[in-house]
Amino acid sequence: MNCKGQEQSVEKLKPTVITETVVHDTDDPAIWINPTDPSKSIIIGTDKDTNGGLYAFDLNGKIVNKVLDLKRPNNVDIEYGFVLKGNKTDLAAVTERETNKVKLYALPELKEVGEFSVFDGEAERGPMGISMYKNSKTGDIFAVVGRKSGPKDGYLWQYKLSEKNGSITGEVVRKFGKYSGLKEIESIAVDDEMGYIYYSDEQFGVHKYYADPAKGNEELLVFGNGDFKSDVEGISIYPTSEKTGYILVSNQQNDTFNVYLRENPAKGRIAEIPVSTLESDGSEVTSVNLGPKFPKGVFVAMSNGRVFHFYDWRIIEKKIQSAVRAAKKSK
Repeated sequence: MNCKGQEQSVEKLKPTVITETVVHDTDDPAIWINPTDPSKSIIIGTDKDTNGGLYAFDLNGKIVNKVLDLKRPNNVDIEYGFVLKGNKTDLAAVTERETNKVKLYALPELKEVGEFSVFDGEAERGPMGISMYKNSKTGDIFAVVGRKSGPKDGYLWQYKLSEKNGSITGEVVRKFGKYSGLKEIESIAVDDEMGYIYYSDEQFGVHKYYADPAKGNEELLVFGNGDFKSDVEGISIYPTSEKTGYILVSNQQNDTFNVYLRENPAKGRIAEIPVSTLESDGSEVTSVNLGPKFPKGVFVAMSNGRVFHFYDWRIIEKKIQSAVRAAKKSK
């Protein structure tokens, strides 16, 4: 083992909480903030298999709810305030890979409230990645969906959600997104406030586009090239103000997360955080105060072993700030 590997094994951050195990294979988490009591927020996560499921965990990692018998649920994301039957409803959207569908569940109860098929008419379907986007001006809510394989351009499709006969459906409004052809695109993250979509082109880098379809399909940036051992994976966005913060991207085979500036990811990696997760595919983060255990928010990442790890944001932040200070000193 080289010195770098030894150093990382010593300094790996320990999770604050490890969840109860699911049945098959954890893949992707999302965080639902309880509006009346954030300490009662829940973590939603997929269990990826032919007879998989969608699980809800409390902040102690206990399973508090689940939806079973899903056909290879892959990724999940959350958006707030879709108006369904006249009521504002928070949603979890899940890709069901073996049925080529997105399924929608009301939160926090995980009641199914709709579904729609994706990549209709395409030879390559198999939905994997998903991220939700809410347009702050119009209130329109979209799902941005990726697939197991796809073309060199137009790999991602964006669907606008609407109510039809009392349930939610989606209509494709946009096909966009360049693809290197090296492996696949799974992780997608939307920065609602800044209006950007990011997605991981595995073994290549992270692409950046406008989230609003009206702004067009111009690629704004590719970053992270050369920063990863192999696969570029889960993306999470932590705001420190309206327009600043961090973008964390899983360096999957290195068991670390690479950190970039939210306001200027083109500046390059500012830190690499060694964590205890193994082969982490999916991750999510919030800056909301979730109570004494997570006063500056929580970072959630899947790990091999059929679990998710919850990290007190303060320990991640400390590591980032230490790396930034060290970089300044070395200049």
